[in-house]
Amino acid sequence: QVQLAESGGGSVQAGGSLRLSCAASGRTSSRYNMAWFRQAPGKEREFVTVIDESGANVRYAASVKGRFTVSRDNSKNTVTLQMNSLKSEDTAVYYCAASLNYLSDYEGSYYDWGQGTQVTVSS
Repeated sequence: QVQLAESGGGSVQAGGSLRLSCAASGRTSSRYNMAWFRQAPGKEREFVTVIDESGANVRYAASVKGRFTVSRDNSKNTVTLQMNSLKSEDTAVYYCAASLNYLSDYEGSYYDWGQGTQVTVSS
């Protein structure tokens, strides 16, 4: 089991940037693929991005590709989501999640979740 804690959410105007971080605890946290999901009000939680255990391979949802960048630092047990060119439709609670499945975009593959951090983009 991995314990996850997100930080870095906040409010920003459209076109701005935010940087989210996910701190993972546990000696084996570097073995996990780490993903970001988000849930907007009244909508189901959706996949945003995932990075493999080495950090060499990533996958993005079409809606964020080219604007968001995921990275990880296994020496610090952290995963970072850099969000640029934010749009009002990016407004959501963002969750960090861990899985042993490779680059999965399926929510059911993830058993460890953080508490979420709110991102609000105003137009």
